[in-house]
Amino acid sequence: MPVVRIEDPSDPRLVDYRDLTDVALRRRTEPAEGLYIAESAKVIGRAIAAGHRPRSVLVQEKWLSDAEALAPEAPIYLVDDDVAEKLTGYAVHRGALASMERPALPAVADVVAGARLVLVLEDIVDHTNVGAAFRAAAGLGADAVLVTPRCADPLYRRSVRVSMGTVFQVPWTRIPEGIEGGWKAARDTLREAGLHVAALALADDAVALDAFAAARPEQVALVLGAEGDGLSRNALASADTIVTIPMAGGVDSLNVAAAASVALWALRP
Repeated sequence: MPVVRIEDPSDPRLVDYRDLTDVALRRRTEPAEGLYIAESAKVIGRAIAAGHRPRSVLVQEKWLSDAEALAPEAPIYLVDDDVAEKLTGYAVHRGALASMERPALPAVADVVAGARLVLVLEDIVDHTNVGAAFRAAAGLGADAVLVTPRCADPLYRRSVRVSMGTVFQVPWTRIPEGIEGGWKAARDTLREAGLHVAALALADDAVALDAFAAARPEQVALVLGAEGDGLSRNALASADTIVTIPMAGGVDSLNVAAAASVALWALRP
């Protein structure tokens, strides 16, 4: 594809990249328009290696050769630094941006089939925490990740960046809306796949993580909720076991991404 130099940030060919810092806007428009934004050559490369197709690439002069090597079949829009900043709303300094085709999400049953360790994220709205949880899942041996209907988008730019592109490495999908917030169907699917559902939460009858890990079921779905509110009643009711991380120093819990890392390490297959 030819390299096209664009000097006007309002050029309609750049619409996919406009107002990237408007989180509420991007949260609505990206899934609706079937796209997501990958940032940096490393992340774009991982997305393409996972089979995702770039719609276009936005790049500045000094990173042009990298972009041409990454996506030789996609149109490359070459812009100056000030055009990129006016367009996106921030100073682009990670080499390149790519507008990627958003793949269709698989069914929950297909994602968890044969899994020994699954991470389930309920209603975590912070994109940084979602990205960090995916990175932990990839690095600590989780076979899949499930996210609830109201969980932040794993393919949002910040989630992808924080995950270092591992969101393309771990199979994942979104639990569909339904009865009990989707938990009834999700619980049935997880159990049909042989997974023991372990909810990470504070409760009087919770089992300490080290004790649970010592007698670890062969297949585990580990469920974590948002900081502050924690897991919903439906999530807790769906659990076979409630598990807690023993804490010290008067601290009752960890950041959700840190908790995911600790629990995944303890339960790694």
